[in-house]
Amino acid sequence: MEWKSLLLQLYDYLIVANEDGVICACEGEGPVFSGNISGHKTMDELETKLFTEGVYSQLKEGLKKQVFRQTAWMGIDVLTIVFKEKNHFYFAYTHLVPPYIEKENAASGNFKSSSFIVNSQAMEEVAFKLQKVAAVGVTVLLLGESGVGKEMAAKTIHQIGNRSDKPFVSINCGAIPDNLLESELFGFVDGAFTGAKKGGVEGKFRQAHTGILFLDEVGELSLPLQVKILRALEERVITPIGSNKSYPVDIQVIAATNKSLEDAVAKGEFREDLYYRLNVVPIMIPSLRERVEEIPSLVQHFVQKFNARYQKQVSFSPDAVDYLCLQPWPGNIRELENAVDRLIVLSNTSIITSSLIEQIIPPTFPTRVASPMISQLMPLQEAVEIVEEELITMAMEQYKSVKLASNILGISQPTMSRKYKKIREMQKDGGGLLSKRRILEEQLNKHLRSITIVTAVAISPEEVRNAVEDKKNEELRAPLSQKFTTILQQEGGIKWVFVFQMQEDGKVIHVAASDGFVIEPGEEYIGPPEVMKVIYEAFKGRSGVTPLYEDEYGVWKSSIAPLYDEAGKIMAVIGFDYSEEFVNTELQRLSKQLNITL
Repeated sequence: MEWKSLLLQLYDYLIVANEDGVICACEGEGPVFSGNISGHKTMDELETKLFTEGVYSQLKEGLKKQVFRQTAWMGIDVLTIVFKEKNHFYFAYTHLVPPYIEKENAASGNFKSSSFIVNSQAMEEVAFKLQKVAAVGVTVLLLGESGVGKEMAAKTIHQIGNRSDKPFVSINCGAIPDNLLESELFGFVDGAFTGAKKGGVEGKFRQAHTGILFLDEVGELSLPLQVKILRALEERVITPIGSNKSYPVDIQVIAATNKSLEDAVAKGEFREDLYYRLNVVPIMIPSLRERVEEIPSLVQHFVQKFNARYQKQVSFSPDAVDYLCLQPWPGNIRELENAVDRLIVLSNTSIITSSLIEQIIPPTFPTRVASPMISQLMPLQEAVEIVEEELITMAMEQYKSVKLASNILGISQPTMSRKYKKIREMQKDGGGLLSKRRILEEQLNKHLRSITIVTAVAISPEEVRNAVEDKKNEELRAPLSQKFTTILQQEGGIKWVFVFQMQEDGKVIHVAASDGFVIEPGEEYIGPPEVMKVIYEAFKGRSGVTPLYEDEYGVWKSSIAPLYDEAGKIMAVIGFDYSEEFVNTELQRLSKQLNITL
């Protein structure tokens, strides 16, 4: 018993087992062991349930102390030290803090106290940026979907920065009517307007003086108010409504939005100068779908929070945590927090299982549709292997856990582990079927892109300009159409060559094409997303090639490149459409040329 008491003072959790691996006692706390583990009789059974790889079977005889590093299925790393004393093994566990956080804690001393959970590569990058901006007080623009934790990120900057003992003032720009928002931000004096509060109001800018002002949903600001905020940010001086007196403000500004401010600027809904004033250091907070491995830690955090609030002792079983990891969470962390809150309030048991969650929260597993490039007949087994490789790779990329991926694919963990290991080895050697097809497609795309770029350079800007300025004038379009028809005759496999122009309203308009093109000059072209994406990229100066796509005229692969005028400005784009038959023939030719067997 002395051993047990001593170890519990040093480690998070302790399990005592006899020499046969039968569990005799367990005690402690931590996210990996938060469920009821007393139902497991042996270490083999327990480790299979909790960890990706067990250590009991690896223990060597004659050693008093053995050290291992284990990874729990929920993604948490654990340092496991096994002591042998008389006829018993003592498994002592310590939950490891990610190395990045250890480093930053040493530097800041208070990052961990911010409650900002970091347990993924994506969030490590976010945490790194938060640490940097907190140290210098620069203007920050937090980006991301609703519910990803932008306000928590802003509070973290405040807590770990050199303004931590100063005010943190937040305001939701989208929740307050425009006529009231100005007075909330800048304040007002007594008698400034009808119904004004006696004595006036200081306003958020002045309240945040020497501290941080957090402007949430900044993309909802009206244009007139954007002008006033821009002036305040530039001059660092504000004037309350109804007053002639100005007040200097020393603040760090943090703005947040779930909208694309770049798109809003392009549409005239957001001032470009204010956008650049706010976008000094943009930080994108990834969605929960992009950091599934953090869900167990978040669940544990919320369980502790709501247990304390409701004076309960509720825990989630490992299968319950797995169930939550498999949900899509479109509302991100906010939705997950509400779900945990609801489960703790409505549960009549101390342990929440997956079956209990299903009764309270119906399952909404994500339906991601894979579209492997099977565009020609091949042996059925070969096609099955390609699809299997795509699905397994996709599942592992999304869930980053063999256990979770096997659950969503409906196969056993050993099968999933074996197949994924085989795929990784083949991909490393360049031997996977899907990898082989991608190699060939990349080679084909390079060839098609080069043809388009060379053709674009050879076309006279004057010919393009004439056709663009008068799309209905067949005489002006004739030189281009004749060139394109000649190209079709020289280059096999090309169905059409065309030139498109983009209008100020964003519409893509047909300018000129080879004979028989499907739409008339001057008509708007609206194609499938695959080709429209590449067209828009070409108008930004980036040539590209689409995957195979289908429209009402057939199945195609298109290559698009920009057309420049004498000053280097993009006038239009040129495109080549290739038939599915040509693409398949070229892939087969390349497979022989590169000695890659499909």
